[in-house]
Amino acid sequence: MIPNQYVTNLYRTSLAFLVIISLFFAVKFLTELRSYGMMGSGDVNTITLSGHGEVQAVPDIANVYFTIRKEGKTVKEAQEAVAEVEKKSLDFLKENKVEEKDIKTTNASFNPKYEYKYDTRILMPCSEFGCPPRPGTNVITGYEAYESITVKVRNTDEVGKIMQGFGTLGVSELSGPNFTIDNEDGLKAEARKKAIDDAKDKAKILSKDLGVRLGRIASFSESGNYPMPMFSKASLSYGGVVEESAPAEIPKGENTIISDVTITYEIR
Repeated sequence: MIPNQYVTNLYRTSLAFLVIISLFFAVKFLTELRSYGMMGSGDVNTITLSGHGEVQAVPDIANVYFTIRKEGKTVKEAQEAVAEVEKKSLDFLKENKVEEKDIKTTNASFNPKYEYKYDTRILMPCSEFGCPPRPGTNVITGYEAYESITVKVRNTDEVGKIMQGFGTLGVSELSGPNFTIDNEDGLKAEARKKAIDDAKDKAKILSKDLGVRLGRIASFSESGNYPMPMFSKASLSYGGVVEESAPAEIPKGENTIISDVTITYEIR
């Protein structure tokens, strides 16, 4: 039979052990809570690092913009003149294998044209200081219709030929090409990853130099500087006639996708 005193001592020892274990895990739990900012982070130390990432890519899309402007005595006459040039332009694009989905009308409208008509029936007395202006009124003398169209050229090697061809079709204004990348999302993600890796590498070096451990990420932000693509000037006379010559070769260059990130770490 086990003596009562032995049982009592064993019980007290076990209880003390459980208390110590409980205190150990409680302290550890509270420490973890604090490290993850769950008990208020007003006094949590942090370090903030920035990262930069770039990706270069050759543009695979050329955007071309043109406008057709025509005048007429009536709205219908002006619009029909615009429609005639538009049909020639669309047929020309179709011949050069530009799909309908890549041709978009961005604006179409018409405006009245006014001319100030003086009232010749009224005689204005003149003086030594000159003659006062004769009264009159604005009179509609006709209408101007216009249509603006954006064309996405997927075969960028053909953009010079296409822009030169527009010069013979009677379009009024031509600009571009604007070289872009059709799907930038993948490149943006790649640039962002490079920027994050750059910030992480800096954080590891700095934490080692400071003799601290990195905790959780307290904040993250990203800004991207996506440069405007290069525009090339189009050679087009407003009369719609250009001299026949070999299509200009337009260099595409490279577009740069940039990501800049800022990461703030809690330190332990």
